[in-house]
Amino acid sequence: MTRKILVTSALPYANGPLHLGHIIEHVQTDVWVRFQRMRGAECIYVCAEDTHGTPIMIKAQAEGITPEELIARVAEQHRADFKGFLIGHDHFHSTHSAENRHYTDLMFERLRKAGHITTRSVRQAYDEQAGMFLPDRYVRGGCPKCGAADQYGDSCEVCGATYSPADLVDPTSTLSGTKPVWRESEHLFFALGNFEPMLRDWVASGSLQAAVRAKLDEWFAAGLQDWDISRDAPYFGFEIPGFPGKYFYVWFDAPIGYLGSFKALCEKRGLDPDEYLRPDSACELYHFIGKDISYFHTLFWPAVLHGAGMRRPTAVFVHGFLTVDGQKMSKSRGTFITAARYLEHLPPEPLRYYFAAKLGPGVDDIDLSLDDFTARVNSDLVGKLVNIASRCAGFVARGGGTLAARLPDPALYAEFAGASERIAALYDARDYSATMREIMLLADRANQYVDAHKPWALAKDPAQAEAVLGVATQGINLFRVLMVYLAPVLPQIACKAAGFLGAPLAQWDEIATPLLGTPLAPYEPLATRLDAAVVAGLVDATVTAPAPVAADNTKKSGAKVKTDPVAKPDAISIDDFAKLDLRIAKVVAASAVEGSDKLLQLTLDLDGETRNVFSGIRSSYTPESMVGRHVVVVANLAPRKMRFGVSEGMVLCASNADGRVYLLGADEGAAAGMSVS
Repeated sequence: MTRKILVTSALPYANGPLHLGHIIEHVQTDVWVRFQRMRGAECIYVCAEDTHGTPIMIKAQAEGITPEELIARVAEQHRADFKGFLIGHDHFHSTHSAENRHYTDLMFERLRKAGHITTRSVRQAYDEQAGMFLPDRYVRGGCPKCGAADQYGDSCEVCGATYSPADLVDPTSTLSGTKPVWRESEHLFFALGNFEPMLRDWVASGSLQAAVRAKLDEWFAAGLQDWDISRDAPYFGFEIPGFPGKYFYVWFDAPIGYLGSFKALCEKRGLDPDEYLRPDSACELYHFIGKDISYFHTLFWPAVLHGAGMRRPTAVFVHGFLTVDGQKMSKSRGTFITAARYLEHLPPEPLRYYFAAKLGPGVDDIDLSLDDFTARVNSDLVGKLVNIASRCAGFVARGGGTLAARLPDPALYAEFAGASERIAALYDARDYSATMREIMLLADRANQYVDAHKPWALAKDPAQAEAVLGVATQGINLFRVLMVYLAPVLPQIACKAAGFLGAPLAQWDEIATPLLGTPLAPYEPLATRLDAAVVAGLVDATVTAPAPVAADNTKKSGAKVKTDPVAKPDAISIDDFAKLDLRIAKVVAASAVEGSDKLLQLTLDLDGETRNVFSGIRSSYTPESMVGRHVVVVANLAPRKMRFGVSEGMVLCASNADGRVYLLGADEGAAAGMSVS
């Protein structure tokens, strides 16, 4: 029976840009959803803008626009950021919508009729200067439990205690800086305590991680308090039916926004939302959230659903906070990295992979170490994964461009394909870090296979052409298995790899049989090394992404650029020169670059590693004259994106007075990979 699954991520609040803390949660969700779809499940992923509340109202007033204009602008930015990180929402909606209003009113009325809504007068903070009642988080003061200073009016970030603003020590309004006065106001409450037996059963059913269950035990022990679900005007939100001047508290209608977004999608697709939402539904419902909002999602939300006659979540998956280089994200320290800033500098999939490599099934915090990020991506994605395809593709091309009809080592392929269920179980359990370790161990095995059989050495003997093609075919098929396993994390690279392979990578069971006797498309680099300086620039506002390299900028492609004869070049020290990693490489393929009269595209063999390099030597060398030649390469030059592709090094050459280019060659007997000293 096909699994039917509805999945959500926490709703981003519509008063500011997305940062990488938002992105890690949506990546975690997106990877799980993509995996479930590859396994054949009907998995729907919805989210929405969280649009109501006093902060939205106040920010809109400060900007001189309506709240509707503010949330529309921010939603457009958020959608662009999510798209940039390849987050595949089936529908991204808004809590300020007719669909959300429908479910909010419906669920409130059901709760009221069932006796779960009460009213009573409350003593509430009021800012006389601002002329409004203050939301809990607009009052700050000392924690009444542990004494920590400058805490929010609803909870303490130091000890985790929850309380009301009236309990704060020396409270202050964050709007005016004045001390609030206390006024009586009639409010509506949700009787959370009515649901304690149900909640205890739900928690015991395995719906939550152990750490979250332990926290709920503390809340149960302290006693479940009635939950204030109303706010006084002025307030941007839904007015409560039958209670003029009262509005639903944002935390009441925000989780209902999951259902509103799903309803909007169902109307588009002709689906029945009740199939997923009725209490006896066989469908599954999962929420991915951060640990800071677990109280709302593991107590209030299942109780509201149950009380309104709807199904409870199958599970709530909670993750920890994101830190950058071991510190809490901070604007003053430059570690508050917005999604847009990241995407200005770097492609999305390196970070998707790094987050996956750090995310486990628990609620531990996750650290983005920029040095580790650079090293791990360059090692795993470039040095291990795509290196398999790049080093084997050239040998297939030289053998006619078609894979061999059989594998020389079918047992090794069976070992790779046989890891399928083990890796699937790790994905399903959200243990992505263990999943990435398993996959990279297999990538090591694939590279070891190619290293052991040395197709570059076999290729020197024409009689070994069949053996060379066999080794390359084996390597390409091992790469294909790895790309299926990594497709949930690297969807864009998987799509490009599928084009290269001429076969889809969309279903988990596609690796049941190897790919044999089929043509490969010309190989193009699937991933490039990260530049450590660009990565470091993520936390330095003065550093910007490098400008695109002009396609026929001969300096960037190895030829000398003419300069003013009067000007003297800047001197460099021996230490500067020592930073260059100069190596011998063999040219295994060469072609003219269409659209440029200066560039040749060279495929280089660097001791078994394949590099793609664009070099401005076309005026002096033909493609045919380059094949088989040994050249000197700057091997540690950061990859450069050109309009023709990515150049992964620099071939050294010089020019004379008339502009003719001369390659720096290697002595006879030099081998690919040798260092130049």
